[in-house]
Amino acid sequence: MPTGTPLTVPGGSFVTLTQTLGGACTIVYNGNMARVEPEDVDALGLAPEILDFAPPADGAVSSEQVWQALRSVHDPEIPVNIVDLGLVYDCKVEDNAVDIEMTLTSPGCGMGPVLVSDVERRLGNVPFVETVRVNLVFDPPWAREMMSDEAQLELGLF
Repeated sequence: MPTGTPLTVPGGSFVTLTQTLGGACTIVYNGNMARVEPEDVDALGLAPEILDFAPPADGAVSSEQVWQALRSVHDPEIPVNIVDLGLVYDCKVEDNAVDIEMTLTSPGCGMGPVLVSDVERRLGNVPFVETVRVNLVFDPPWAREMMSDEAQLELGLF
């Protein structure tokens, strides 16, 4: 599982690409799972996924664009976005600030800081968003039933 420890993969090394979702990639290199950040995926011969939103004419943050940005964030180990995975409990847009309340699939999940950073970075691409606050909570605890039907189908849980 990616831990946040930087890893340099020498050019020409064999890696197994396990997923390319949300702009980032997950690879396995020498038996270790690693995450390749969106700005580095070109090293794997992939084009970076760039969120590009048209600024709303009214100059306000678009809730629709906020949710679209949230759906572009994927758990590095599960090929489902965090919204369909049921990790986003609340999203409030007020003026130029977005407040997110979210959880993890497990309180011991080491990907919390990575997912929070992804949410902050992706929401920073939404026009007129100036502040993003992410509150990581564990009550109520996440359960499989919080996943969308589509996510459960994708993962073969139905």
